[in-house]
Amino acid sequence: MKELSLDKFEEAYEVVKEVASETKLVYSDYFSTQTGNKVYLKPENMQLTGAYKLRGAYYKISTLTEEERKKGLITASAGNHAQGVAYAAKCYGVKAVIVMPTTTPLIKVNRTKGYGAEVILQGDVYDEACAYAYKLAEEKGYTFVHPFDDLDVATGQGTIAMEIIKELPLVDYILVPIGGGGLATGVSTLAKLLNPKIKVIGVEPAGASCMKESIRAGKVLTLEQVNTIADGTAVKTPGTSIFPYVSKNLDDIITVEDEELVVAFLDMVENHKMIVENSGLLTVAALKHLDVKNKKIVSILSGGNMDVITMSSVVQQGLVLRDRIFTVSVLLPDKPGELTRVSGIIAQQNGNVIKLEHNQFVSINRNAAVELRITLEAYGTEHKNQIIDALHQNGYQPRVVRASI
Repeated sequence: MKELSLDKFEEAYEVVKEVASETKLVYSDYFSTQTGNKVYLKPENMQLTGAYKLRGAYYKISTLTEEERKKGLITASAGNHAQGVAYAAKCYGVKAVIVMPTTTPLIKVNRTKGYGAEVILQGDVYDEACAYAYKLAEEKGYTFVHPFDDLDVATGQGTIAMEIIKELPLVDYILVPIGGGGLATGVSTLAKLLNPKIKVIGVEPAGASCMKESIRAGKVLTLEQVNTIADGTAVKTPGTSIFPYVSKNLDDIITVEDEELVVAFLDMVENHKMIVENSGLLTVAALKHLDVKNKKIVSILSGGNMDVITMSSVVQQGLVLRDRIFTVSVLLPDKPGELTRVSGIIAQQNGNVIKLEHNQFVSINRNAAVELRITLEAYGTEHKNQIIDALHQNGYQPRVVRASI
């Protein structure tokens, strides 16, 4: 196994400084209170390209020969590595071709093009885009820059750990997102080199847990499919070159469900006024899975490139999951005054009506039953239950149904 040395990490740290911001830790009162720990956020979503990937891409390209760079660079990426390579190629004045899955958010596609790269959309997931990029590299003679299965790229990503430990020398836990494993490799390897007592925990989406399954099997496995809203970590096969490092240096891997990411997005927006993409939220959602107290924990927010349509959908779903928006169905006689009566009950409980749907055809006997569906805004679960109880007490039989906004 080729060794990732401290000298290489220090070299990468100096090189990466040329383009990457040293993102200062943000102490989170909210997550600290929620978990009983001292929680710090490493906001890599604030990088120039909106993600940490700039570090690894720039350092990798710095290690290439002039001849390798002049051939033109090619990579496959769900978006963040794409922007990193595109920006680094622009800095070096060389051509960059980026193959992205067709499911890549529009903001990532447009920003990659904005840095001067040629973008090709191919495949439904990263792995399919990567296979096509390799094919083009062979046909056109491009130099391939892998997004994660490359030790130089991983070394560049590891500079994040250098910054964390310089700023917070007594850190106990570092939580790092895992897609293919490049970031986890760099961060965990350097953290253990600097202080073996630091616990480094990887976090994967439950619908794309390729690294956890591979470590469990003791070899690199390929998932049959991936299904997650965390598009930046929707990887079927982890890196083979970096797998030994992850196996050796990660202390554990936590998996989180998509619903947890939705709630985490809402928490970040409301409490820190930060936009963090779903993959970047993995480490935030994982905080409640750590069974520790009074520890210094750093959650790496890997990126913030999220299009507004996805953002809108996640906010709406988060409000529903938090019971701050819900829909209730009540049956009432089709006679004057009934709608006013129901709305009056809701108003007395400070419920805010967003939408009304009045269905006169739910029963053939309209005098006995007309369905009224009311979508409401509430303060949370307790307030929602208070409104439902008030309807019960006034003779209605409210039924909570799937909210539609």
